[in-house]
Amino acid sequence: MTQRVDSSVIQDTQLQSREAKRVTYIGAWLDGLLSIVKVAIGLVVGSAALIADGIHSLSDLVTDGFVLAAIHYGRQEPDKDHHYGHGRIETLTTLLLGSVLIFVAGGIAWSSLDRLFSGAEVNAPGVFAIVVTVIALLSKEWIYRYTMQIAKRVGSKLLEANAWHSRSDALSTAVVLVALLGAQFGLGWLDAVAAIIVGLLVGKVGWDLLWESARELVDTALPEDAQQQMHDVACGVPGVDSVHDLRTRQSAGWVMVDLHVVVGPKITVSEAHEIGNEVSRRLRRQFPALTDVIFHIDPEDDAGEGDPSRLPGLPLRPEVEAALDARWYKHPVWRTLSELQLHYLDEKISVSLIISDAVHQPPQCLASQLKALASDIEWLGNVEVMFITRAASHTMR
Repeated sequence: MTQRVDSSVIQDTQLQSREAKRVTYIGAWLDGLLSIVKVAIGLVVGSAALIADGIHSLSDLVTDGFVLAAIHYGRQEPDKDHHYGHGRIETLTTLLLGSVLIFVAGGIAWSSLDRLFSGAEVNAPGVFAIVVTVIALLSKEWIYRYTMQIAKRVGSKLLEANAWHSRSDALSTAVVLVALLGAQFGLGWLDAVAAIIVGLLVGKVGWDLLWESARELVDTALPEDAQQQMHDVACGVPGVDSVHDLRTRQSAGWVMVDLHVVVGPKITVSEAHEIGNEVSRRLRRQFPALTDVIFHIDPEDDAGEGDPSRLPGLPLRPEVEAALDARWYKHPVWRTLSELQLHYLDEKISVSLIISDAVHQPPQCLASQLKALASDIEWLGNVEVMFITRAASHTMR
């Protein structure tokens, strides 16, 4: 049984999508403005480092476009072609941004090493260029913190990746600031040293994002402690005997789980189904990021026994009734049968026969007679006869 996201969760998703788009639009406008200002000031004061940083900000504007597209399509509801939603779009884009960060880090480190060994001199840029760089640095740090706050709130690895991309721009701007200050005081080599350190830091962030996205794409499970908490919540539902084969995976900040719930072997299907529904409800309350729950009801604990659908299996009702009728058609219990219940337990089929007219023999004797008549049936388990009278009903075995 599958329980999918309800309307309240859909509304939350839409709200989160709007928040994510808003912060990305703000970041895009800021990146566009900073790229123009940096390049313009760099051309005026003759600072190649500031011009390069402006181009870096322009690259951020491009990635903002990717993020907006991924948020738009990745947060859409499931459709006929994507039954589990479109969250993988965000994951793939996060993978892309992680790769971009690694390339950016490599570019920063390479150009810095080149400047360090070439010994190129940098002209003094002046106070105005330094002030503009400080403003740009503070702006990028602000958008990083704002984006990261929204990313944590909506649970988006993609926004988190974009936030770190903004932080990488802030760090590269910090390198430019060091370069400008060094050039102002005749210490141009500080630019290269600081840039190499920043490149390593940005590369580490890119690798972490790349690694986490790759783990999500291959359906890596939640941490063991989270899985144990889910197991404990499910086992705490009345009517649940045990839980096994609990599996989890993630997609764009959402969590999906499927599990086997063991219940009493002879309760009704509707009761077992409602127990499973209650397991889903409690899991959702405990884990708000849970968007998809699939529970399988088991009448007995078959943990570790593999997939039963790969085994030969037992006959279904039409075949069972035909086999029993061929052996019991003359017996009074079979002729007065009101209801036949089948219980698939311990790789056998136990049979409960409910008769409306009492036969003048003890139920256990009748059950023994029926069992003897069908002794050649390998799949037949226990046989049980139950009487239903007008006044009351009782069960004996």
